[in-house]
Amino acid sequence: MPVPARAVLRSLRARVRPWSSPAGAVRPLTVGVVKEPAGETRVAMVPSVAKAFIKDGYTVTLEKGAGDAAGFPDSAYLEAGCAVKDRASVIQDGKVFFSINPPANEELHQFGGKTVVGWVGRLLPAGKEIVEAATKANVQLVDTTAVPRITIAQKLDVLSSQAKLAGHRAVLEAAYAFQRFHAPEITAAGKYPPANSMILGCGVAGLAAMGTSKALGAVVRAWDVRDVSDQVTSMGASWIKVDFEEDGAGAGGYAKESSAAFLEAQRATFHKHCKECDIVITTAAIPGRPSPKLVEDYMVKDMKPGSVIVDLAAAGGGNCTMTKPGEKYVTDNGVTIIGYMDGPGRMASQASQMYAQNMFNLVKHISPKEGASALMPLIDGHLAKGEEGDIVTRSIVCCKDGKAIEMPPPPQPTPPKPKKEAAPKKEVAPPDPFKEAAMNALTVTGAGAGILGMGAGCAGDMAMLANLGTFTLAGAAGYQVVWGVAHALHTPLMSVTNAISGTTALGGLMLMGSGNTGAEVLAGTAVAVSSVNIVGGFVVSKRMLDLFKKPGQPEHSYMLLAPGAVLTAAPFADPALIPATGVVSSLLCIGSIGALANVKTAFGGAYMGMSGVAGGLAATLAAMPPAALPAAGALLAAGGAGGAVLGAQVSPMALPQTVAAFHSLVGFAAMITAIGSHMLHPDANAVHKTAAILGNFIGGVTLTGSLVAFGKLNGNLGSAPMNLPAKNLLNAAMLAGQIGMMSSYLGSSGGMPEMVATAALSSVMGVHLVGSVGGGDMPCCITVLNSYSGWALVAEGFLLNSPVLTIVGSLIGCSGAILTKIMCDAMNRDIFNVLFGGINTVAPVKGQDTGPKEHVETSVAAVAELLANAREVLVVPGYGMAMARAQGAMGEVANVCRANKINLKFGVHPVAGRMPGQMNVLLAEAGVPHEWVLEMDEVNPDMESNDVVLVVGANDVVNSAAQELEGCAIWGMPVIEVWRAKKVIFCKRSMGGGYADLDNPVFYKENTDMLLGDAKKTADALAAKVRERLERV
Repeated sequence: MPVPARAVLRSLRARVRPWSSPAGAVRPLTVGVVKEPAGETRVAMVPSVAKAFIKDGYTVTLEKGAGDAAGFPDSAYLEAGCAVKDRASVIQDGKVFFSINPPANEELHQFGGKTVVGWVGRLLPAGKEIVEAATKANVQLVDTTAVPRITIAQKLDVLSSQAKLAGHRAVLEAAYAFQRFHAPEITAAGKYPPANSMILGCGVAGLAAMGTSKALGAVVRAWDVRDVSDQVTSMGASWIKVDFEEDGAGAGGYAKESSAAFLEAQRATFHKHCKECDIVITTAAIPGRPSPKLVEDYMVKDMKPGSVIVDLAAAGGGNCTMTKPGEKYVTDNGVTIIGYMDGPGRMASQASQMYAQNMFNLVKHISPKEGASALMPLIDGHLAKGEEGDIVTRSIVCCKDGKAIEMPPPPQPTPPKPKKEAAPKKEVAPPDPFKEAAMNALTVTGAGAGILGMGAGCAGDMAMLANLGTFTLAGAAGYQVVWGVAHALHTPLMSVTNAISGTTALGGLMLMGSGNTGAEVLAGTAVAVSSVNIVGGFVVSKRMLDLFKKPGQPEHSYMLLAPGAVLTAAPFADPALIPATGVVSSLLCIGSIGALANVKTAFGGAYMGMSGVAGGLAATLAAMPPAALPAAGALLAAGGAGGAVLGAQVSPMALPQTVAAFHSLVGFAAMITAIGSHMLHPDANAVHKTAAILGNFIGGVTLTGSLVAFGKLNGNLGSAPMNLPAKNLLNAAMLAGQIGMMSSYLGSSGGMPEMVATAALSSVMGVHLVGSVGGGDMPCCITVLNSYSGWALVAEGFLLNSPVLTIVGSLIGCSGAILTKIMCDAMNRDIFNVLFGGINTVAPVKGQDTGPKEHVETSVAAVAELLANAREVLVVPGYGMAMARAQGAMGEVANVCRANKINLKFGVHPVAGRMPGQMNVLLAEAGVPHEWVLEMDEVNPDMESNDVVLVVGANDVVNSAAQELEGCAIWGMPVIEVWRAKKVIFCKRSMGGGYADLDNPVFYKENTDMLLGDAKKTADALAAKVRERLERV
């Protein structure tokens, strides 16, 4: 009869109390470990795990010499805080006993009223006898092999941990008996081929054997009755296909027996491969039944002399008909057959460590928070709840209080997803030549018509017409140049263009010396803030590029400052050279962007930009009234000094908000220069007035939009979007109002009210447009603001008839536009959604993630072990790494792995971080060579070849929901497909979502473990552990 839930809880509380002493102090639960029987080298407790038990409230007592055979002396246990006593004292004091093999049936009465945990095998004949004897002896018997094969119980599974050791040891035994090279060798004596190994059975042991065989250099082929060809090929082995269709999956994750017809086809296949192979390792076992015969006598007789068979299924009679369980011998034709049944015991130290850890995980599963005091009451409570109780506890407890406990049916494993056949590629109809030609003609005609319209507005103004030609040609050149910039250098690109955009100082200089006090004040202010941008921007750019420089690498790009010196002197030496100086300066600015195509030339690009800006300033200063030069020089010097101080203090982490702050200075300078120009030329022609009001408008939006972006990136403002009611209508109303003011301005004689109103309205629009964009879209937003600053310069160039400003502005505008396109494509964002402050909303989700929600956590030591045993490792960094300042530790991990011939590389998503290319800069700061850093499109095609992928502080950019959860916030976004790797480790603070606030299905996949905690502390510990582990090799 089912026990009511409340009664169970009352019973549980009542049972916790007996573990307290009368004084109220908690009495520790004593764990006992006695010596294993003769022939067993393993021990169920090791000193390092004993410390964990003691920390959790247990007292640990061992029999003298219990760990000697496994390499753990009594002194090590004493040092760990254990007690070491004689056998009788251990049995008397202990309440719960851990063992590899349970005590002999005739000894079980000594453990009456106590709990014995061991390798029972309750479903096997021998195990049933042990259960019966324990029941009679009133022993609570716990079978460690009965843990169900479910996700939450993976860390308790002794069968898997010991099978892995058996598979590894099988290869070592085979290598010793084979007496020839495993890997291909070219020696002074000639060339020798690799060993050919065949693995039959691809469970845990088989996969471990595959991995070790490949590590030794053998050519591996493998087979299993289940179709696990994907796993086999992912490990670098070839799949053996039996030409017969049959599903071999059985209950509990094991294989089932095969039909007679299948066995006949199987024998023919195995016979063929046995003739070709040097080493055969068999691992096929069916619990409770004789091992299937896979290799028969006639197959062995046809194998080459010197070949080796290692039969890991010898305990069940063997997969080879000639196996002698427990023995190793050589057949008449020279084939060595190894039938050892103690594979894990031949690695006693490692096997004991893994078994003991499984035991600790078991008690932590049952009593995760309460510790020792509640272990036994919780076991009772789980059993009392019946089917509602913990499935693990109900599966492993065999008997209690003198009564046998029936084992519940094992949960059925989730069936593997059927393999999706590659969908046939849709046949794309060949493009219609007529439509293509018509579209090209329409595009060119439209662009030409637009330029002709602008030319009509410039009729009679030859300087403006020349400027128009300059603008169009510079735009075409800039478009081609910017597309060539390497993704890794997108952050330096934005920094360099940001510095060059400080040429708004030229506009301010042109207005100085006019005699109009208001215009003079605005012009001087523009010069000062622009010079902050110029010097600060180039200092930051130089510091960033220095991070990409290898230690000891000679760098002489500073020689490209020589053209700047010449350009600075030329217009003062001969005023006739002023126009030519402007042309050369513009070319140097274009060249500086083009030089960012790769790291080798990027240093020269920064110096070319400095020379170009210096030449432009010199040409402008040389054309100014001499009386204005002292004030101009002072303003440039003061602003430049401020910029130098700011640029020298900026850390790579703060680059995004710094760039945003510098953008605001450009916007402010453009806005006040436009107003100052109007004050001097209120009756200018339509083109000049159009340029003035557009420069004012774009400058205002850039000013306040950049300040909002700075606040969000710097943490002064929340990252959530500012979703005001009817925000789209509000944007439309403000834009309509601006168009109305522009029409009024162009038709008025004065126009100062319209200019002031434009400055105010554009400032409000900047706040609303950028404020309505969420923090996750800030990378796109920064590139948009970068582009805006360029178009503000173009407007200023038309306003002041300055070819230099027009060329530089066109270049920067194109640069920002192209980066925006790249970012929006990488984030699957609609560019209009970013430009107009989140005008669109995310479509509703059409499906939901139905995968399991149980994640598996791991430890630093376990991850270090994975990395030490890997050959191919990929690290995917994200903004979490940057926030925790963990890039230094990850750089150390990379260097240690590379030094030990582990091919560790970094895979960077285009939008990882807060601005394009930020991860590349941070990794360069950590000393990671840029050759080790690859782009998303470079790592995705080879993802299956990675043994381990370590995701550090990234989420959305590796979220499989982008491909699996149609309609979600990131649906369709290109991501780094880490889940296709053999093993994925997420290093992050918590299970929370990323910017998109979306659960990541990869967290719950079978090949994923979570390493939760502070990224900096975890990364530091991991670096130390990896170094320690590899130094032992």
